[in-house]
Amino acid sequence: MANFALPISKRRLALTYVALVGLPVAILLAVVAAHGVGPAPIHVPPSVPIPVPTSAPRQSAANGMPNLVLLVAQLTLIILATRAVGWLAERIRQPRVTGELLAGILLGPSLLGWLAPGLSGLLFPPASFGILNALSQLGLVLFMFMVGLELNVNDLRRQGPSAVLISHASIAAPMALGALLALYLYPRLSDPSVKFAGFALFMGAAMSVTAFPVLARILSERKLLHSRLGTMAIACAAIDDVTGWCVLACIVAQVRAGESSIPVWMTVAGLAAFLALMLLVARKPLAKIERAYLARGELTDNLKALLLLVLMMSALVTEFLGLHLLFGAFIAGAIMPKNRQFVAYLIGRFESLTVLMLLPLFFAYTGLRTSIGQVRGMAGWWLCGLIVAVAVAGKLGGTSLTARLGGSSWRDSLALGALMNTRGLMELVVLNIGLDIKVISPSLYSMLVVMAVATTMMTPPLLHWFYPPGRE
Repeated sequence: MANFALPISKRRLALTYVALVGLPVAILLAVVAAHGVGPAPIHVPPSVPIPVPTSAPRQSAANGMPNLVLLVAQLTLIILATRAVGWLAERIRQPRVTGELLAGILLGPSLLGWLAPGLSGLLFPPASFGILNALSQLGLVLFMFMVGLELNVNDLRRQGPSAVLISHASIAAPMALGALLALYLYPRLSDPSVKFAGFALFMGAAMSVTAFPVLARILSERKLLHSRLGTMAIACAAIDDVTGWCVLACIVAQVRAGESSIPVWMTVAGLAAFLALMLLVARKPLAKIERAYLARGELTDNLKALLLLVLMMSALVTEFLGLHLLFGAFIAGAIMPKNRQFVAYLIGRFESLTVLMLLPLFFAYTGLRTSIGQVRGMAGWWLCGLIVAVAVAGKLGGTSLTARLGGSSWRDSLALGALMNTRGLMELVVLNIGLDIKVISPSLYSMLVVMAVATTMMTPPLLHWFYPPGRE
């Protein structure tokens, strides 16, 4: 039986926290402080252009309206590809999202653009990227709302300080290793326009991500969702989500500070005021909406529209503050009432459109931005392998070591580490933000996408090895 409670005194717990969380954070800050300016990169690998035929279709109308026939054709192909490859992934005991992610990569220059550049340019001309991006971002807004919606603070409290310690250690260790790795990658994969501080902090954040929804799906399929391993993993992943998005918000604000008209202090003050407004004011009317649902078993269209307005306004506020739309969407979901029936009802209303159509568009858009051809030669694959190794060492190693020091067996600790090493869709969200704000290059983006796929695919076999069926 897995036992993840930390049977240690409060004093020892505090000392353990300082050692496993404080030390990595100190290393991270020391790297950023000592190399904040950083040397000018000495080599930037040339980007591999996406082959597009010169006759690629343009937007169909003079008023800038997209070619709707092309959009429908793209949607058809994307949905077919993601469902088919997702089904194949499930047949080999991989999460469906892994197959959908791979399908998006296969539709981009990594395969379709390489095998049939003419067909790729015809189906996915650059002129259509704008509408694909807009629809995929809408899907991410809805998805992050659902992630926040499934976050229940009461569940976290029941796990006590052990979940906080393990979770924070599983963030701090990969962030420190990511910053150290940035010292090696910055001269090779960045350019002088990117400050080292932002690059190092983002690399740390990219290494520390855990995919909460994918982890929950894996636990559900293994019938471990309500086991002690499952409840601890869910609690740690949820704390990871909250902490990780706070850290990422700070990084985005720091990177955008130079180009934003809003000073950093105003971003911080505005975010604090917004959080206070959501927690102290918005929760009361939302609780009334929950009671209306519990009384009738459903919500009126007006109340559903009101919830959508809360979601969209929250996303717009964080974007205006210089952060990102997705932060606001996550906050809107996190403050919603947490009655299980109410949460299940809302997710049921959002899930079908988001999962079946909008998220596949995000996978496809990610694939169009990913070119495995940019990982060139032995040197490129060495860097890619190094990124994967550091990601696994930081996340799986940091989590496992902390759980083991807390009194769990090595087998149980490694099983928890394998689950926390799952990155999946959440990693892609973080990477696309990094590419959008130009803190990472397209070549590094492609390597990090490979890392996201590799760490997600290794989770089911590692979990089966460390925690065989029937153990609990």
